[in-house]
Amino acid sequence: MENEVVQKVIGLLATHGLNVVFAILIFIIGRIVAGVLRNLISKIMQKRKVDETLVSFVSSLSYVVMMAFVIVAALDKLGIKTTSFIAILGAAGLAVGLALQGSLANFASGVLMIIFKPFKCGDFIEGGGISGIVEGISIFTTEMRTGDNKKIIVPNGKIMADNIVNYSAKETRRIDLVVGVSYSDDLNKVKSVLEGLLASDDRILKDPAPTIGVSELADSSVNFVVRPWVKSADYWTVLFDTNKSIKEKFDAEGISIPFPQQDVHLINEK
Repeated sequence: MENEVVQKVIGLLATHGLNVVFAILIFIIGRIVAGVLRNLISKIMQKRKVDETLVSFVSSLSYVVMMAFVIVAALDKLGIKTTSFIAILGAAGLAVGLALQGSLANFASGVLMIIFKPFKCGDFIEGGGISGIVEGISIFTTEMRTGDNKKIIVPNGKIMADNIVNYSAKETRRIDLVVGVSYSDDLNKVKSVLEGLLASDDRILKDPAPTIGVSELADSSVNFVVRPWVKSADYWTVLFDTNKSIKEKFDAEGISIPFPQQDVHLINEK
């Protein structure tokens, strides 16, 4: 019995010995080549300063894909029919893709965000229905901190599916104010007071120059637009301070800020 087994093994080795050797060589060499290509892809992406999360994911994914081809080639060399094996892998991949389509959409959006960089950590943005400071960008989600210090994790797909407003992308921003004065006030005086008030604030930029002008003859007031330019970091403090200064300066200069009102006439019928 033992002799028969040994003879069968010897017969199989004699018949398929070279194929086994070639299959082992294909696997070993393929594994080495896949490792070299993985490291090469990683180095190229690092030189181009691609995010480390994406570098790790892409290099690992490329290695798995290459090893799958190597294993299929080695099995084919052994005479194992790989057609059905590939079909099973394809069907499994399709099923997994359908089950994870939401996650895959977030992944694809994350890759696009990391490559094209519409914003970076530390930027104040509006995206996915949320406004806040970006604190972290990963493959699937973006972590943001709102103005009232809440941590919000937003799926990347939701951010990329809508408009992204990056308030930190430019060094300067324009403040848009509307100031209403009474119809009885001297409009030239009002404009002069506003110009002096903006000129006295060193945080307001001289270039581009502020815009001050009459924008509307409204029902209860004459409306001025006041549009100074500031550094993005100074936006909110200058906005708050300018509103306060306008009210105080108008009070000192006797300029009134009207509010909506109605005259009611009573008719006494006898």
